[in-house]
Amino acid sequence: MTGGTGASRAEVCAVACAEVWRGSGEILASPLGGAVPVIGARLAKLTFAPELLLTDGEAMLMADVPALGAQARVVEGWLPYRRHLELATGGRRHALLGASQLDRHGNQNISCIGDWKRPERQLIGMRGLPVNTLNHPVSYWIPRHSPRVLVERVDVVCGVGHDRAAAAGPAATRFHRLVRVVTDLAVLDFETPDRTLRVRSLHPGVTPGVLRAATGFPLAVPADVPRTRVPTPAELRLIRDVLDPDGLREREVPSS
Repeated sequence: MTGGTGASRAEVCAVACAEVWRGSGEILASPLGGAVPVIGARLAKLTFAPELLLTDGEAMLMADVPALGAQARVVEGWLPYRRHLELATGGRRHALLGASQLDRHGNQNISCIGDWKRPERQLIGMRGLPVNTLNHPVSYWIPRHSPRVLVERVDVVCGVGHDRAAAAGPAATRFHRLVRVVTDLAVLDFETPDRTLRVRSLHPGVTPGVLRAATGFPLAVPADVPRTRVPTPAELRLIRDVLDPDGLREREVPSS
Protein backbone atom coordinates (compact mmCIF):
# COMPACT_ATOMS: atom_id res chain seq x y z
CA MET A 1 0.00 0.00 0.00
CA THR A 2 1.11 3.59 -0.63
CA GLY A 3 0.35 6.95 0.87
CA GLY A 4 -1.91 7.86 3.77
CA THR A 5 -5.05 6.54 2.06
CA GLY A 6 -3.80 2.96 1.90
CA ALA A 7 -4.03 2.96 -1.89
CA SER A 8 -2.20 0.28 -3.85
CA ARG A 9 0.18 1.04 -6.70
CA ALA A 10 -2.48 -0.11 -9.17
CA GLU A 11 -4.96 2.37 -7.69
CA VAL A 12 -2.45 5.22 -7.94
CA CYS A 13 -1.92 4.25 -11.59
CA ALA A 14 -5.67 4.22 -12.21
CA VAL A 15 -5.97 7.78 -10.93
CA ALA A 16 -2.97 8.84 -13.01
CA CYS A 17 -4.67 7.36 -16.07
CA ALA A 18 -7.89 9.20 -15.22
CA GLU A 19 -5.97 12.48 -15.08
CA VAL A 20 -4.97 11.99 -18.73
CA TRP A 21 -8.52 13.07 -19.69
CA ARG A 22 -8.86 16.02 -17.30
CA GLY A 23 -10.07 19.04 -19.23
CA SER A 24 -10.53 17.09 -22.46
CA GLY A 25 -14.17 18.06 -22.98
CA GLU A 26 -16.72 16.05 -24.95
CA ILE A 27 -14.44 13.64 -26.77
CA LEU A 28 -14.22 9.89 -27.16
CA ALA A 29 -12.01 8.36 -24.48
CA SER A 30 -10.38 5.17 -25.81
CA PRO A 31 -8.56 3.30 -23.03
CA LEU A 32 -6.66 0.33 -24.46
CA GLY A 33 -3.92 -1.99 -23.33
CA GLY A 34 -5.20 -3.14 -19.96
CA ALA A 35 -7.66 -2.95 -17.10
CA VAL A 36 -6.05 0.06 -15.42
CA PRO A 37 -6.65 2.48 -18.35
CA VAL A 38 -10.29 1.36 -18.55
CA ILE A 39 -10.72 2.00 -14.83
CA GLY A 40 -9.06 5.39 -15.31
CA ALA A 41 -11.40 6.48 -18.10
CA ARG A 42 -14.50 5.37 -16.20
CA LEU A 43 -13.26 7.00 -13.01
CA ALA A 44 -12.73 10.27 -14.88
CA LYS A 45 -16.30 10.16 -16.22
CA LEU A 46 -17.72 9.45 -12.76
CA THR A 47 -15.81 12.33 -11.15
CA PHE A 48 -14.28 15.34 -12.93
CA ALA A 49 -15.06 14.61 -16.61
CA PRO A 50 -18.76 13.65 -16.96
CA GLU A 51 -18.80 14.85 -20.56
CA LEU A 52 -16.46 12.08 -21.77
CA LEU A 53 -17.84 9.60 -24.30
CA LEU A 54 -17.22 5.95 -23.48
CA THR A 55 -17.84 2.90 -25.64
CA ASP A 56 -18.59 -0.71 -24.78
CA GLY A 57 -15.54 -1.70 -26.82
CA GLU A 58 -17.64 -2.58 -29.84
CA ALA A 59 -20.19 -0.21 -31.39
CA MET A 60 -22.22 1.38 -28.61
CA LEU A 61 -21.78 4.58 -26.60
CA MET A 62 -22.49 3.89 -22.94
CA ALA A 63 -24.65 6.28 -20.94
CA ASP A 64 -23.85 4.56 -17.65
CA VAL A 65 -20.48 3.44 -16.27
CA PRO A 66 -20.43 -0.31 -15.57
CA ALA A 67 -17.83 -2.34 -13.74
CA LEU A 68 -15.09 -4.09 -15.68
CA GLY A 69 -16.58 -7.01 -17.58
CA ALA A 70 -20.18 -5.89 -17.08
CA GLN A 71 -22.59 -4.87 -19.80
CA ALA A 72 -23.81 -1.29 -20.05
CA ARG A 73 -27.41 -1.05 -18.88
CA VAL A 74 -28.06 2.26 -20.65
CA VAL A 75 -26.87 2.98 -24.20
CA GLU A 76 -26.94 6.53 -25.53
CA GLY A 77 -25.88 5.98 -29.11
CA TRP A 78 -24.58 3.78 -31.89
CA LEU A 79 -20.97 4.21 -32.98
CA PRO A 80 -20.45 2.40 -36.28
CA TYR A 81 -16.92 2.00 -37.60
CA ARG A 82 -17.29 4.84 -40.09
CA ARG A 83 -18.39 7.24 -37.37
CA HIS A 84 -15.57 6.08 -35.11
CA LEU A 85 -13.08 6.89 -37.88
CA GLU A 86 -14.62 10.34 -38.27
CA LEU A 87 -14.02 11.02 -34.57
CA ALA A 88 -10.45 9.70 -34.76
CA THR A 89 -9.36 11.49 -37.91
CA GLY A 90 -11.16 14.66 -36.82
CA GLY A 91 -9.26 14.87 -33.54
CA ARG A 92 -12.24 14.13 -31.27
CA ARG A 93 -10.66 11.09 -29.67
CA HIS A 94 -8.00 10.77 -26.99
CA ALA A 95 -6.60 7.25 -26.86
CA LEU A 96 -4.57 5.79 -23.99
CA LEU A 97 -2.61 3.06 -25.77
CA GLY A 98 -0.14 0.37 -24.84
CA ALA A 99 3.45 0.12 -26.04
CA SER A 100 5.83 -2.78 -26.51
CA GLN A 101 8.60 -0.21 -27.04
CA LEU A 102 8.65 3.55 -26.54
CA ASP A 103 11.58 5.92 -27.01
CA ARG A 104 12.31 9.36 -25.56
CA HIS A 105 10.72 11.12 -28.55
CA GLY A 106 7.46 9.22 -28.18
CA ASN A 107 7.93 6.80 -31.07
CA GLN A 108 5.99 3.65 -30.20
CA ASN A 109 6.22 0.06 -31.41
CA ILE A 110 3.61 -2.70 -31.21
CA SER A 111 4.49 -4.41 -34.51
CA CYS A 112 7.56 -6.60 -33.99
CA ILE A 113 10.81 -6.96 -32.07
CA GLY A 114 14.03 -7.09 -34.05
CA ASP A 115 14.66 -6.42 -37.73
CA TRP A 116 11.26 -6.08 -39.39
CA LYS A 117 12.45 -8.17 -42.36
CA ARG A 118 13.17 -11.12 -40.02
CA PRO A 119 11.73 -10.23 -36.62
CA GLU A 120 12.59 -12.12 -33.46
CA ARG A 121 9.00 -11.74 -32.30
CA GLN A 122 5.85 -10.80 -34.18
CA LEU A 123 3.43 -8.55 -32.29
CA ILE A 124 -0.03 -7.24 -33.22
CA GLY A 125 0.96 -4.93 -36.11
CA MET A 126 0.53 -1.25 -36.88
CA ARG A 127 -3.20 -1.15 -36.02
CA GLY A 128 -3.67 2.23 -37.70
CA LEU A 129 -1.34 4.01 -35.29
CA PRO A 130 0.54 6.14 -37.86
CA VAL A 131 -2.75 7.84 -38.75
CA ASN A 132 -4.14 7.92 -35.22
CA THR A 133 -1.08 9.51 -33.66
CA LEU A 134 -1.04 12.26 -36.28
CA ASN A 135 -4.72 13.15 -35.98
CA HIS A 136 -5.84 13.03 -32.36
CA PRO A 137 -4.34 13.21 -28.86
CA VAL A 138 -2.54 10.05 -27.71
CA SER A 139 -1.13 8.94 -24.37
CA TYR A 140 0.53 5.66 -23.39
CA TRP A 141 0.11 3.15 -20.57
CA ILE A 142 3.07 0.91 -19.62
CA PRO A 143 2.30 -1.53 -16.78
CA ARG A 144 5.93 -2.75 -16.57
CA HIS A 145 8.41 0.12 -16.75
CA SER A 146 11.66 -1.53 -17.89
CA PRO A 147 14.62 -0.99 -20.24
CA ARG A 148 13.01 -3.45 -22.65
CA VAL A 149 10.03 -1.11 -23.08
CA LEU A 150 11.55 2.36 -22.52
CA VAL A 151 14.24 2.02 -25.17
CA GLU A 152 16.84 4.21 -26.88
CA ARG A 153 15.39 3.40 -30.30
CA VAL A 154 12.27 1.45 -31.24
CA ASP A 155 12.66 -1.40 -33.73
CA VAL A 156 9.65 -0.28 -35.78
CA VAL A 157 7.78 3.03 -35.63
CA CYS A 158 4.03 2.50 -35.26
CA GLY A 159 2.98 5.49 -33.19
CA VAL A 160 4.73 8.62 -34.49
CA GLY A 161 7.03 10.52 -32.10
CA HIS A 162 7.93 14.20 -32.10
CA ASP A 163 11.17 13.80 -34.05
CA ARG A 164 9.52 11.80 -36.82
CA ALA A 165 6.58 14.17 -37.04
CA ALA A 166 8.90 17.20 -37.24
CA ALA A 167 10.94 15.56 -39.99
CA ALA A 168 7.77 14.93 -42.01
CA GLY A 169 6.79 18.60 -41.86
CA PRO A 170 3.68 20.66 -41.12
CA ALA A 171 1.24 18.11 -42.53
CA ALA A 172 2.36 15.70 -39.80
CA THR A 173 2.77 18.17 -36.94
CA ARG A 174 -0.48 20.11 -37.42
CA PHE A 175 -2.61 17.85 -35.21
CA HIS A 176 0.13 15.74 -33.61
CA ARG A 177 -0.19 15.72 -29.82
CA LEU A 178 1.39 13.27 -27.39
CA VAL A 179 0.00 14.06 -23.96
CA ARG A 180 1.33 11.74 -21.29
CA VAL A 181 2.95 8.41 -20.46
CA VAL A 182 1.74 6.59 -17.35
CA THR A 183 3.79 3.65 -16.08
CA ASP A 184 3.77 1.57 -12.92
CA LEU A 185 6.62 3.76 -11.61
CA ALA A 186 5.90 7.31 -12.73
CA VAL A 187 4.03 9.76 -14.90
CA LEU A 188 6.02 11.21 -17.81
CA ASP A 189 5.26 13.91 -20.35
CA PHE A 190 6.91 15.71 -23.27
CA GLU A 191 6.82 19.27 -21.92
CA THR A 192 10.47 20.01 -22.67
CA PRO A 193 12.02 22.36 -25.27
CA ASP A 194 12.97 19.42 -27.52
CA ARG A 195 9.71 17.53 -26.83
CA THR A 196 11.42 14.52 -25.26
CA LEU A 197 10.27 12.60 -22.22
CA ARG A 198 10.61 14.10 -18.77
CA VAL A 199 9.45 12.96 -15.34
CA ARG A 200 6.19 14.65 -14.35
CA SER A 201 5.76 12.77 -11.06
CA LEU A 202 7.08 9.70 -9.24
CA HIS A 203 4.60 7.28 -7.75
CA PRO A 204 4.74 7.00 -3.94
CA GLY A 205 7.57 4.72 -2.86
CA VAL A 206 9.53 4.98 -6.14
CA THR A 207 13.02 6.46 -5.91
CA PRO A 208 14.83 8.33 -8.70
CA GLY A 209 17.44 5.57 -8.80
CA VAL A 210 14.82 2.87 -9.36
CA LEU A 211 13.28 4.88 -12.20
CA ARG A 212 16.62 5.54 -13.91
CA ALA A 213 17.63 1.88 -13.68
CA ALA A 214 14.34 0.85 -15.28
CA THR A 215 14.74 3.20 -18.25
CA GLY A 216 16.77 2.32 -21.35
CA PHE A 217 17.99 5.88 -21.95
CA PRO A 218 19.20 8.71 -19.67
CA LEU A 219 16.22 10.25 -17.88
CA ALA A 220 16.66 13.31 -15.70
CA VAL A 221 14.77 13.27 -12.41
CA PRO A 222 14.62 16.76 -10.86
CA ALA A 223 15.25 16.99 -7.14
CA ASP A 224 11.89 18.71 -6.66
CA VAL A 225 9.83 16.28 -8.77
CA PRO A 226 6.41 15.83 -7.12
CA ARG A 227 4.73 12.58 -6.14
CA THR A 228 1.81 11.28 -8.16
CA ARG A 229 -1.35 12.09 -6.28
CA VAL A 230 -3.03 9.25 -4.42
CA PRO A 231 -6.74 8.51 -4.77
CA THR A 232 -9.20 10.32 -2.55
CA PRO A 233 -11.43 8.20 -0.31
CA ALA A 234 -14.28 8.77 -2.76
CA GLU A 235 -12.14 7.64 -5.70
CA LEU A 236 -11.00 4.55 -3.80
CA ARG A 237 -14.61 3.61 -3.13
CA LEU A 238 -15.46 3.95 -6.81
CA ILE A 239 -12.43 1.90 -7.89
CA ARG A 240 -12.93 -0.88 -5.35
CA ASP A 241 -16.72 -1.12 -5.07
CA VAL A 242 -18.08 0.15 -8.39
CA LEU A 243 -15.53 -0.16 -11.20
CA ASP A 244 -13.33 -3.13 -10.27
CA PRO A 245 -14.84 -5.16 -7.44
CA ASP A 246 -12.99 -8.28 -8.69
CA GLY A 247 -9.58 -6.60 -8.26
CA LEU A 248 -8.37 -7.07 -11.83
CA ARG A 249 -6.18 -3.98 -11.42
CA GLU A 250 -3.98 -5.79 -8.91
CA ARG A 251 -3.17 -8.52 -11.43
CA GLU A 252 -1.98 -5.90 -13.90
CA VAL A 253 0.06 -3.91 -11.37
CA PRO A 254 0.79 -6.12 -8.36
CA SER A 255 1.55 -4.39 -5.08
CA SER A 256 5.27 -4.49 -4.32
